[in-house]
Amino acid sequence: MNFNLELWLVVATAVTGAIWLLYVLFAKKKKNINLVTDSSTEPLIVEYAKSFFPVLFIVLLLRSFIAEPFRIPSGSMIPTLEVGDFILVNKFSYGIRLPVLHTKIIELGKPKRGDVVVFRYPLDNKTDYIKRVIGLPGDKIRWENKRLFVNGKEVPHIPIGQFEARDQHNQTHQTLRLSEKLGDVEHDIVIVPNTMGPVGETIVPEDHYFVMGDNRDNSNDSRYWKFVPEKNLVGKAMFVWMHWSIGGDGIKLSRIGTVIK
Repeated sequence: MNFNLELWLVVATAVTGAIWLLYVLFAKKKKNINLVTDSSTEPLIVEYAKSFFPVLFIVLLLRSFIAEPFRIPSGSMIPTLEVGDFILVNKFSYGIRLPVLHTKIIELGKPKRGDVVVFRYPLDNKTDYIKRVIGLPGDKIRWENKRLFVNGKEVPHIPIGQFEARDQHNQTHQTLRLSEKLGDVEHDIVIVPNTMGPVGETIVPEDHYFVMGDNRDNSNDSRYWKFVPEKNLVGKAMFVWMHWSIGGDGIKLSRIGTVIK
């Protein structure tokens, strides 16, 4: 859906801009003037093009190169992100990319361990996912039930207490909240106690990233479908600007302004 919206913006901007430009050029040639000043003589389609083009162009620039809003539809990033959170994503953190083609034209940075990133799901290359970066290129990652190892060192987990996690079906689950430290990033995760988790080990290839959800026992992530290619990165999640969960906990003002870390 996001890809189609991006494509629609590009096409709509190009079409309205072309209509306006062609009319001005035609008017110049026909009437030998610099600009059409009498708007009453302009065809209706040209008036619409002149009105919509600047708005579409600005929205396209902001959405493609500066920041883009996303809505969190599932509970895979609980407790960092809740179902119904509307977040803003920095589009230039990991480089400037052309809209639709997603070709990087300016290199500005790379994901760091602990970043919360939005990316296109590698299995279909169009659905937007959000997870936390666990492994960088060259890292050796091992997950063993509820334990996580990066390059042979266990990632420290400190129990905080019980946490009631609400999923996308508005069902609550009793979980254990833990504090996790990934390099310099400290954040919270949740696990379902007294259950077994997956076991595996891998080495992250060049230009790829290993990601996991903070809701460790309820997340479809790199433990199951491997890695996120660098070319699939969309941006870095910054903060929550609205929370509205229809059929869930409704509007939650306390979530507004929450910085994602």
